[in-house]
Amino acid sequence: MSDVPIAPGLIEGTAAHPALQSRRLEWVTTVDHKRIGLMYLFATLIFFVVGGLEALLMRLQLAWPGNTFLSPDAYNQVFTMHGTTMIFLVVVPLLLGLANYFTPLMIGARDMALPRLNAFSFWVFVFGGILLYLSFLSGHAPDAGWFSYTPLSGKAFSTRSGVDYWALSLLGIGAGTIATAINLIVTIVNLRTNGMTFRRLPLFVWMVFVNSFLIIAALPALNASLAMLLIDRQLNAHFFNELGGGDPVLWQHYFWSFGHPEVYIMVLPAFGIISEVVPVFSRKPIFGYGFVAASTVAIALLSLGVWAHHMFVVGLGHPWDYTFGASSLLIAVPTGVKIFNWIATMWGGSIRLTTSMLFALAFLFSFTIGGLTGVTFAAFPLDWQTTDSYYVVAHMHYVLFGGTLFAVMAGIYYWFPKMSGRMLSESWGRLHFWLMFVGFHLTFFVQHILGLDGMPRRVYTYPDRPGWAVMNMISTIGAFVLGLSVVVLLANIAGSLRSGPIAGDNPWNAWTLEWATTSPPPEHNFDLVPPVRGRRPLWDLAHPERSQV
Repeated sequence: MSDVPIAPGLIEGTAAHPALQSRRLEWVTTVDHKRIGLMYLFATLIFFVVGGLEALLMRLQLAWPGNTFLSPDAYNQVFTMHGTTMIFLVVVPLLLGLANYFTPLMIGARDMALPRLNAFSFWVFVFGGILLYLSFLSGHAPDAGWFSYTPLSGKAFSTRSGVDYWALSLLGIGAGTIATAINLIVTIVNLRTNGMTFRRLPLFVWMVFVNSFLIIAALPALNASLAMLLIDRQLNAHFFNELGGGDPVLWQHYFWSFGHPEVYIMVLPAFGIISEVVPVFSRKPIFGYGFVAASTVAIALLSLGVWAHHMFVVGLGHPWDYTFGASSLLIAVPTGVKIFNWIATMWGGSIRLTTSMLFALAFLFSFTIGGLTGVTFAAFPLDWQTTDSYYVVAHMHYVLFGGTLFAVMAGIYYWFPKMSGRMLSESWGRLHFWLMFVGFHLTFFVQHILGLDGMPRRVYTYPDRPGWAVMNMISTIGAFVLGLSVVVLLANIAGSLRSGPIAGDNPWNAWTLEWATTSPPPEHNFDLVPPVRGRRPLWDLAHPERSQV
């Protein structure tokens, strides 16, 4: 919506306040997908800073053995809030925000198919996050881990209200996420511009499309388990209470039947970002477009049948161990296909090492390490030795931080000119990249070694065994380097918004439709959508004699 004009004679004094309030109200009441996308990004940035501070508190506590900086109870609360914040309030809504902003632009649409539902989904997410942190005001935040295993999260073990806040907030966030997924599917199916067939969709849109179906398939399992947990706690039912005939392991089945698809819900849009960034900065079309798209569908389907590899130690029996071990190994195949597609795209290309491309390369390196360590969990004898150790913590962060967050950083540096109309500083961007890359590997690589040496996760302190203190101190130093990298990123964004170079409509000479409109785009997105005759419509427009259908 356009800004409310201010009369020249009212620039100074209190008479200008109503106009300012009106502009702010426009953001609160907006149904414009671009503003909603930006609000998603801003909200997740706040939660990211909060979750990062919680991580630093944890690393301070673990910096040396026998530390008493945090009490066991306080550590459990910080640990639970950090995991919940990063997964449910940062990674997933951050990707939904980028999907909100760019999906309509990339398919040549004016807005999302259901704009009011889009706004509703965002505000449900925000209020869910606020509700989660209101648990501190109740006297006790949730303390059963971001996974809230029963019976630890049941009424018998956790009588305080923190777990109830946790369950209610995630119910709201889950409902909003499902609504956004439905909205994205309807938008992609119905609002594609003329010529934009499914075989010509940008790969980011492909990943968002498949990911939306995965959200619809996976999140109801979480919502059902949350409802049962609340009924157990508030109405004395016995879904998970063994003393009343329930089964605590049932919670794990429900949670991980959501939890493992959730990993790919957090990764598939990141794959889409890399599939946009790598070709543009390699000056080559994506290698094997069909394989990248098809492997995404394969990942989504396979991810629904691998949840019990999180449960090898609960005693499911060898037949189930073999079954879920095999399915977990199988899902590595379509994931590996993408790695080779991206490498083949760069091979022989004219690579331009912008900050965005550096983060894309860091994603390839870090996610590959995370993927290889993940394969070890499919071999259940190895899983028995490493489960509940810091090896698991290292693997998870290599996938979600080294994978998803590095990809998101590549996307932010790539798309920031389109969203803001200004360029981020490349010199500050490179400083941000190296601080984040070095800090990440300092923090989490040594945790593989700690886990293999027997250090358990989810503990607030540890004995002074040989090498443990040194490696934990290295990990803590790395965490603070990571924190410094975030400060550099925020400074870069603030400085660029204020006085960064004007970006122009297409500063990267990219190929997809979002670069065909102004930076930032107008409320209606396009004055005229270019014709779509292939997978690179802007390249086809510039080279009509060489365009491919």
